[in-house]
Amino acid sequence: MSTFKDLGVHADFIKALKENNIFEPSEIQKKSIPYLLKEGKDFIGQAQTGTGKTAAFGLPLLHRVNPKNKQVQALVLAPTRELCQQIAKQLFRFTKYSAKIFAESVYGGEKIDIQIRALKRPTQIVVATPGRLLDLLEKKAIDLAHIQTLVLDEADEMLSMGFKKELDAILKFTAGDRHTWLFSATMPSGIHQIIKTYMAPDAQRIEVKKEDVVNKSIQHQYVVCEQSQKLDILLHFLSSQGDKMGIIFCRTKAATQNLSLQLQSKNVATGAIHGDLTQKERDKVMRAFRKQNLKVLVATDISARGIDVEGLGYVIHFQLPDQIDYYTHRSGRTARAGKKGLSFSILTQQEVKRIDQFSKELNIEFTETAG
Repeated sequence: MSTFKDLGVHADFIKALKENNIFEPSEIQKKSIPYLLKEGKDFIGQAQTGTGKTAAFGLPLLHRVNPKNKQVQALVLAPTRELCQQIAKQLFRFTKYSAKIFAESVYGGEKIDIQIRALKRPTQIVVATPGRLLDLLEKKAIDLAHIQTLVLDEADEMLSMGFKKELDAILKFTAGDRHTWLFSATMPSGIHQIIKTYMAPDAQRIEVKKEDVVNKSIQHQYVVCEQSQKLDILLHFLSSQGDKMGIIFCRTKAATQNLSLQLQSKNVATGAIHGDLTQKERDKVMRAFRKQNLKVLVATDISARGIDVEGLGYVIHFQLPDQIDYYTHRSGRTARAGKKGLSFSILTQQEVKRIDQFSKELNIEFTETAG
């Protein structure tokens, strides 16, 4: 199966996919869509972030929703505001040439009254963060009595962000005549518990291996230097990129904030995204970045979840991630929609062995460059 038509996707959706520069199904889409279209029962998909999971569950969801029924028929849970917005936006784009299906995203950091009013409009799919969904349920502002499908996207991230109690409450509340589609990059014990407690024993399981996920349009380069030289090498690299926009990744909030201030002091138009920002501050930075008033975004791994900015020329690993999966997620911010991209790591000698590990486990070829 090599085309969306082969997978069973309706021509109206394929036309919209092409307009969004999505021509060939990814590995997770090839493995998920036929089953979810035909069966639609409990499903567990393990694949890294940035592999096309939104279309993998979104296209089957849109096929299964009845446009004439104005009630909420599907619920998608995601860990962050940005990911909720991104999923709802993608679903909207996919329906450009089909019967209108309405998706509404609800999340913390926004006035709940505004979201309650929005949910009074015909809404067939709700995309929500767990905490805000529970708030809406407590206020009886959302009716989930008719949902047929519950999607847990980035399930492991929702657990790592402390949403276990909320997920349990929502899964218990929606238990009954509905199917659960769970997507997760990793399978920690908390995920196994959710599967065992809330999903059918014969749930369909698929896995996309790490080596099948890496975008071949990304070049992977690294430079080795002393810790004290990292900033100078970063500035030299940014200068070489001209007007291209990119994201620089650090492991911690403190490092992210510190590096952003250092770059600003060198007159680099920079913004920082990390967990200590209020939603208002975060939105302000993201607006400036999307409008290209900022050239560079410095971010932690968790805070970058759901960030989808078109046309990024590069990503920089100022500090390597703790988890191998995060390297794939970081690098996947660039080289979108068939474009080329660069993933550039600035390493100390002690960090080079991690690159060997990434190369082996992800089947990536790294090239060392001069500083």
